[in-house]
Amino acid sequence: MDRGPLVIGWKEYVEFVDWPLRRVKAKIDTGARTSALGVLSYGLREEPTGAKTATLRLALDRRHPERIAEIVTPVARMVVVSNSSGMREQRPLIEATLRIGPVTKRVRLTITNRSGMRFGMILGRKALEGDFIVDVARKYLLKKTR
Repeated sequence: MDRGPLVIGWKEYVEFVDWPLRRVKAKIDTGARTSALGVLSYGLREEPTGAKTATLRLALDRRHPERIAEIVTPVARMVVVSNSSGMREQRPLIEATLRIGPVTKRVRLTITNRSGMRFGMILGRKALEGDFIVDVARKYLLKKTR
């Protein structure tokens, strides 16, 4: 049964299915084409096969900055993105499986330090298309799925 697009608010909680990241506060940003995940730091490594991986250092909870997770993930490629200040920067592009309310989907995210931003994560248009409609006057419309 096709339920059509789900209405979400301008900010929602996101779960990373394969990583120990739950209830990540994300700004739903229809002005951004790509999505971005904020990390404390990251390191890039080229494997003997030629594939690149990124080791991400993430704060699990802003109220408890000592809770750090390290995640190693493949890098799809490096991309040039205009940041919120309009400056162009090169970032690793990764893929992750996200759960947004009842919807689970594979999403592409760029990696950057967003420590100066109010939201550690933004979900852009490409991650939303086909599944969601954004009600910009509301927030946290999705209930926990568990």
